[in-house]
Amino acid sequence: MPVPVVLFTSDLRLHDHPPLRAALEAADAVVPLFVRDDAVTAAGFAAPNRGAFLADCLADLDASLRERGGRLVVRSGDLVEEVCRVAGEAGADEVRMAAAHSRFATRREERLRRALEREGRRLLVHDAVTVAVPPGEVTPSSSDHFAVFTPYYRQWARAPLRAAVAAPRRVRVPDAVMGEPLPARGEVTGVSPALPAGGESEGRRRMTAYWRHGLDAYADTRDDLAADATSRLSAHLHFGTLSPVELVHRARRHGGPGAEALVRQLAWRDFHRQVLAARPGAARADYRTRHDRWRTGRTAEADIEAWKEGRTGYPVIDAAMRQLRHEGWMHNRARLLTASFLTKTLYVDWRVGAAHFLYWLVDGDVANNQLNWQWVAGTGTDTRPNRVLNPVTQARRYDPDGAYVRHWVPELEGVGAPAVHEPWKLPGPDRAALDYPDPVVGLAEGLERFRRARGRKDRP
Repeated sequence: MPVPVVLFTSDLRLHDHPPLRAALEAADAVVPLFVRDDAVTAAGFAAPNRGAFLADCLADLDASLRERGGRLVVRSGDLVEEVCRVAGEAGADEVRMAAAHSRFATRREERLRRALEREGRRLLVHDAVTVAVPPGEVTPSSSDHFAVFTPYYRQWARAPLRAAVAAPRRVRVPDAVMGEPLPARGEVTGVSPALPAGGESEGRRRMTAYWRHGLDAYADTRDDLAADATSRLSAHLHFGTLSPVELVHRARRHGGPGAEALVRQLAWRDFHRQVLAARPGAARADYRTRHDRWRTGRTAEADIEAWKEGRTGYPVIDAAMRQLRHEGWMHNRARLLTASFLTKTLYVDWRVGAAHFLYWLVDGDVANNQLNWQWVAGTGTDTRPNRVLNPVTQARRYDPDGAYVRHWVPELEGVGAPAVHEPWKLPGPDRAALDYPDPVVGLAEGLERFRRARGRKDRP
């Protein structure tokens, strides 16, 4: 009986893994394969935080397979060449994998299909592995994708959801197919000091704990910066150590406003994937151009560096940017604030911010990162493209006691609320005692510049 190859990509788990389940139902043995693709590194996507998290994921996947009598085969090089080589060594007649949605991944998938067909083998691609509802499954009557979230969500919520499948009890891997040593987190340099652990076991532990102690309050607490009450499952969704299908099923069974809010966030994730699948150029180009002439030059570069380093003089912005570097993660509300500040208050190209986030974020992926940045910048799918988030107003609302700011900006640890959000207004001696910069720009000045650039004098 031929031995199929199961190619793992962004689906590094055993629970609810349709390609693996289908392969095991059709054969006595399989080859679970992961390829460390040279093209990912060449494209600049193999950032340290994701590299370290990936190492954890591969180690955990290998350990889980070994508990079931198998192992993970890891190869490095060109993905197409390595998959074809492994398929030849195994005598495989088919390769199974999860569907991909970015331009890079779909082109790679097509190259692999053609190469396998030349050798008389099949590539079988499974949908709804890395998303709950695949791109194209729900569409408006007049377009190939939804450009507005609310109508998309209405149809997404009514779409049939496949059943989640159990993890296999036994996985047999042929001895003849060998791999290379697993990468180790310790081999990766430049990793954020507080980067969380990766792997399916950790993801499921975190999911179970959140369902017990955080989900019911999610709708009320998810924007509270200091409470840190979000699920923190985004990295596990990015690497596929958790299944979005399983999460939707679990949340719907749990019920309640918190679960409904979480399901809506999972739909938002799918929404961006269907936009990117239909308009792959949106990874780099404006989805809806506003004909911006973004700031450049020496002053703009200095502002960008201050933003990256968390030295803008706006405490909530600086707190968020420092959290990003320290943890490789940032609270969702803080992502909105920092992106609005860069693109609208500083009027800097969204691609600058997206690249910085993509370097540091452990959950950084093209669809979520680029299209969320476009949404905030007003070049994406936001129906109010000229809205500007005031960092002081937002800080007072979502960090009213200043606990989030004081945690990440220790220079302000002795300043109480609400003054901690506007330290430049402190009396002279108190202000002079702080080793903290003045604002890089006044909010009124930044707002006027943005309105002028977008040709608007009215309120955005």
